[in-house]
Amino acid sequence: MHMADALISAATGGAMWAASAGVASYSVRRVQTEIDENEKKIPLMGVMGAFVFASQMINFTIPGTGSSGHIGGGLLLAVLLGPHAGFLTLISILAIQALFFADGGLLALGCNIFNMGFFTCFVAYPLIYKKIIHKGMSKKNILIGSVIASISGLQLGSFAVVLETFFSGRTELPFGTFLMMMQPIHLAIGVIEGLLTSAVITFLWNTRPELLESSNIGKNKNNSNKKVIALLLCTAFVVGGFASWYASSNPDGLEWSIEKTIGSNEVEGSSSIHELFGNIQEKISFLPDYNFQSDQESQTQTKLGTSVSGIVGSILTLLVAVLIGKVSKKYRQLSKGVKE
Repeated sequence: MHMADALISAATGGAMWAASAGVASYSVRRVQTEIDENEKKIPLMGVMGAFVFASQMINFTIPGTGSSGHIGGGLLLAVLLGPHAGFLTLISILAIQALFFADGGLLALGCNIFNMGFFTCFVAYPLIYKKIIHKGMSKKNILIGSVIASISGLQLGSFAVVLETFFSGRTELPFGTFLMMMQPIHLAIGVIEGLLTSAVITFLWNTRPELLESSNIGKNKNNSNKKVIALLLCTAFVVGGFASWYASSNPDGLEWSIEKTIGSNEVEGSSSIHELFGNIQEKISFLPDYNFQSDQESQTQTKLGTSVSGIVGSILTLLVAVLIGKVSKKYRQLSKGVKE
């Protein structure tokens, strides 16, 4: 559900940048305290960022539709890191994707952050998943909570996409028709994402339950997370470097919805702002569409290009997420020093 710049106006893009920046600022302030209480959250932010980045490279086919989807990862990040650190980690993922892989537009980055991060971390997680889990931690409740929360987060996010195109004046995407395409396909994607999210959470609950408890309750700080961090990091490299070869080539839910609405998944942005952001993205992205630039010209997707993209993207995301955590911690220390 990565929106391209052409889908939104400059005004809508700017407004959503401001909204996402506001939520990010709030999250940074909250994460400062959380890191003080549990410093092990910083490396976990990096590793989970790498894991979700790699996982997003695998599009799974939605049977009988000709469409595909991938996990958003917001709910999984919120469960393991808490909503604030989860939101910031998702920002690092989406920023790396837009800047270096041309996945999602730069003007639309604020929309993508809000649509994929806010609704999962600050709505679906606390109001749905957490309420269900508080009834008792069990495989059944994890499954129910993950599926319902994933569906809810995606439904809200996909509805926001439709609203953003509507407020941007994209008359070629009629509100009602576009909505009727977006919601059902993202319902199907949400079910699969919920099942995958449930599987990961259940595995960690069975092997390292303190990870889930520490993100939500702040207990078990003395346990080492080195083994599970190493496992998640290795999994990220395997998924991004090799499993991504087998991703579905079908258009994702957003592209599919656009194509079903207007007969093509291409929407052109005509303003100078769109051109400016497009030129910046073209110069910065060294692996556009997760492939070598030389192969872009011949329209071929090489396994080597995919592998390099998965591994490099995972590493970059890990570094940025860790940097966010460390900067938050440093800012907290400086703030304390000033007050004293």
